[in-house]
Amino acid sequence: MTSTLPAVDPDLLESYLAECKKACDGEIERLYGSGSHGASSLGELILDYPRRGGKALRPALGIAMCLGLGGHLEAILPTAATLELYHNAFLIHDDIEDESWWRRGEPTLHIDHGIPVAVNVGDAMLSLSLQPLLDNVERVGLGPALRILRAVAQMTRQTVEGQGIELDWVRSNAWQLEDADYLAMVELKTSWYSFITPLQAGAVAAGAGPDKLPALETLGRHLGAAFQITDDLLNLRADPEDYGKEIGGDLWEGKRTLMVLHAVRSADPDDRVRAVQILAKRRPSGVDELGLTELLDRLTARGELSQAGRSEIAARLQGQHRVETKSLNDIRWLYDLMHRTGSLNHAREIAAGHAREAAAGLARLDWFPPSRHRDMLAALVDYVHGRTR
Repeated sequence: MTSTLPAVDPDLLESYLAECKKACDGEIERLYGSGSHGASSLGELILDYPRRGGKALRPALGIAMCLGLGGHLEAILPTAATLELYHNAFLIHDDIEDESWWRRGEPTLHIDHGIPVAVNVGDAMLSLSLQPLLDNVERVGLGPALRILRAVAQMTRQTVEGQGIELDWVRSNAWQLEDADYLAMVELKTSWYSFITPLQAGAVAAGAGPDKLPALETLGRHLGAAFQITDDLLNLRADPEDYGKEIGGDLWEGKRTLMVLHAVRSADPDDRVRAVQILAKRRPSGVDELGLTELLDRLTARGELSQAGRSEIAARLQGQHRVETKSLNDIRWLYDLMHRTGSLNHAREIAAGHAREAAAGLARLDWFPPSRHRDMLAALVDYVHGRTR
């Protein structure tokens, strides 16, 4: 990929993203490729999630901002690859924290290789990402390199704090939360590493001064809110193959999405009590997701296994004798509650409002000249807005 990317209009956003992904994948292979190591080596496992696909949205944002301001691809590419590596490291750790089984249509890394290996791979990705940021000194100069490093350091602090807030809400079964609480969490968890930092890093790599960064923070904050809310909505209704994650996984995990919080707040007292009780339950273990529960039921129904034997095996497999878990009926009930309380429409309206704010923020960037790179950002805003409908 060179700095002469093909012209991009709203219908060709995917082409721009594909070009950026190709360049970023090549840089990741250059930086972290395993060479002659075996398939089970750390190097191969580091490349596992990046090779599974994804849109490479974060690299594309950094590249578009850098090239649109007259910078060179070589100035932003190591940082773009680093941001993509951070993203995939966060996904590995998220999948463990959420007890997820699928990522981009394949078993999650901890399911394939075990939790200790997956944790180490995620840690390695985060550790190895430091060197390219230091190497930026040779590409963009000491001052810009330190500013990019500082931006990434801030990004990591914000992201882990946001993730910590969300995990604590689930752990404590918090539900007395407002839209503003959710949006503040999303700004930390999503906006900084998915939008704000890539935009700011691209501008810095092109030589932009500190005075340009606040406007990009505002743009990225609204893009992140619209994107995350819509992602939460898609988790409830998207096609699994297209979405690449578990459908309904957020409900099984008990995540406090905008829709869930609105539904609980808006429900009548009896429904609110039931919803909070369901959210307090753990998600089922892998025993249920592998279909072993159904197998035990079939064996018991055929008389090939006693009820007592079934209960003993299930208890041993679950490894949690007294912990009540969510059922499919629980998930269906929560989904119906969100429909009855108008929570899905409420979330769509909030997301659409942030998408409109993002469009207005992009329009105010009078120092970002018209180009195919600015067109890409405009197309991305339109895409995010379109997802909210």
